[in-house]
Amino acid sequence: MSKELCEIPNRLVICPYIYFLKHTKMKLIQNHIYYLFIVKIALLVWGLLGFVEYFFPTISFGLQEPNFPAGTQFLHWFLITLTGSTFVYGFLRRWKYTPFVTITMYVALATMCFIQTVDFHAFGGGATRFFIMSAEFVLYFLLTIYLLRSKRVLAYFRRS
Repeated sequence: MSKELCEIPNRLVICPYIYFLKHTKMKLIQNHIYYLFIVKIALLVWGLLGFVEYFFPTISFGLQEPNFPAGTQFLHWFLITLTGSTFVYGFLRRWKYTPFVTITMYVALATMCFIQTVDFHAFGGGATRFFIMSAEFVLYFLLTIYLLRSKRVLAYFRRS
């Protein structure tokens, strides 16, 4: 099948996959900020459920890590809840500092992850815990690049 046939808009029967890719790729990229918003809502809910379980041990969701001291566990849920709530608040208010505060929270979460992994053997201990920690760091790095470089993000938060 020639490329020219796929360039003709009314030839959807001939090449629906190429048409789909061309017309949905940009929409998916543009909507990443909304996906991030949904993830941050989930992060906020996870943090709040962690706090419920932390303050009311009779209610159990299985979120507490028995290897963490109480102070570390509290700080863990505090940082998760603060990260989620900060982004949700900033997103809804279109607060221009949201990307920078969120990146600061990523640094705090990465620091907490390092402490939990090295000192308290998070992620089950063993060598795999360092791979999981590294994956979390890479995620924070990629999200940081997205928050700082995405035209959609910059345009969204500059409207405030």
